[in-house]
Amino acid sequence: MTKPEPARAPARTDHGAPVAEADMRASDADRERVAELLRDAYAEGRLNVEEHAERIEAAYGAKTLGELAPLTRDLPAHGSISFEKSPQGAPVPPRPPARQEAPTMLAVFGGASRKGRWRVGSHLRAVAVFGGIEIDLTDAVFESPEVVIEVAAVFGGVEIKVPENVSLHGGGVGIFGGFDVKEQTAADPYAPVVRVKGAAVFGGCEAKPRKGKKLKEWVRKQLGT
Repeated sequence: MTKPEPARAPARTDHGAPVAEADMRASDADRERVAELLRDAYAEGRLNVEEHAERIEAAYGAKTLGELAPLTRDLPAHGSISFEKSPQGAPVPPRPPARQEAPTMLAVFGGASRKGRWRVGSHLRAVAVFGGIEIDLTDAVFESPEVVIEVAAVFGGVEIKVPENVSLHGGGVGIFGGFDVKEQTAADPYAPVVRVKGAAVFGGCEAKPRKGKKLKEWVRKQLGT
């Protein structure tokens, strides 16, 4: 019979005294979990613009778990956030790092796809010639408050999917083809903006939000503070 693993001793300072959970240093994942709850609360009308901006700034500036906990304590739909560890005492594993990708996508007599966790900058160019390109931003990590996607589709097609909680604007020229951007404006004033422009010649471009998929990560510099 396997003996149960003994509980890990609490963290201690250099002087040997235990460190209270509230005084434990917060990780980037801890701060992002709180920020996500605050964005949802703002979308539901539980926080106004000023409250949301103030708490988001406090979340990203928090250094300890004790500074994060009060930021969601008065949100009944979500409750206070927990920073408990797994039953084995190990921290919850972080998500894999986002991929760094080239700012240009090219598909000639073939296809190209970009999805999952990848870093999207301020500009992306997609060229499809007798081919197809799929750009999925629903799990991407935004590094800029505005992303401009420039499309050139010649006898080809480009499909763009964005999270439902970002702003989507733009439009292009369709010559014997179609260029369709389903515009929307996000409720969160700090949410990124995706702008699509370009042309489709004997081809097509479609950009639309993906229902049920919400943006969870974007860099601190987007908040304008």
